[in-house]
Amino acid sequence: MDSTARKREENGGDAAMPALRAVGVRKRYGHVEALRHVDIDVRYGEIVAVVGDNGAGKSTFVKVVAGVHEPDGGDLWLDDERVAFRSPHDARKAGIEIVHQDLALAPDLPVWANLFLGRPRCRGGLLRAFRFLDKRSMRHEAERQLDRLNISLPSVDMPVENLSGGQRQAIAVARGVAWGRKLILLDEPTNNLGVAEQLEVLRLVERLATEGLGVVIVSHNLEHVFRLAHRIVVFRQGRTVASALTRETKSEQVIGWITGLNGTTTANEED
Repeated sequence: MDSTARKREENGGDAAMPALRAVGVRKRYGHVEALRHVDIDVRYGEIVAVVGDNGAGKSTFVKVVAGVHEPDGGDLWLDDERVAFRSPHDARKAGIEIVHQDLALAPDLPVWANLFLGRPRCRGGLLRAFRFLDKRSMRHEAERQLDRLNISLPSVDMPVENLSGGQRQAIAVARGVAWGRKLILLDEPTNNLGVAEQLEVLRLVERLATEGLGVVIVSHNLEHVFRLAHRIVVFRQGRTVASALTRETKSEQVIGWITGLNGTTTANEED
């Protein structure tokens, strides 16, 4: 059993232990305060939706957690240990993966190569000075990961540019799951997709929680949020203004928090 699994067990299981806890996180770009005070926690096996108007700080926050940007204040905790990520590499080493809106795929490369972008598997040659890409191993692992997530593709050898938008999004998510041991961050995963492709991605996101991962999803689509999320966290002007259990919340309340017509609340949040 690895250290993460031991900690989960000691804390009463996945649902009891926060994968991530953010306290008072702040981020400034010059005179602009993108994040003024963000508090949020995400448990293992839980999907937390972050919602808010344009400019509320949603994407900035997930980029801070993913190590893309360093915060100017506040604390991030992973498995109850304070962390400070200075690069995406640091966050990835800690078990955090992000799926950006632009997906960050290489369209001319096959599916299996996209799952291993930046992390190629190599094998030794006859001389120690020479190493070769282990394409067979990477193809096999890509097939295993796709099968694990019930992602159906004609072949892992297909160039990504020949796939549909939904299939490309699925590849980006699968890459995150393949490497993310603790937390997956999804920034607007259903943007620019047709209805059928959106449903495929929603089913895939639901699958992530059953894998025991903590999931943060940024979305403007409240219909998707209410379908997927266990909890909804609302940002407004760089602050956390509400955190509520989805099952005890109505869309009208969420819209009120987003627009400022309702006050701040954490009344429906679980202890």
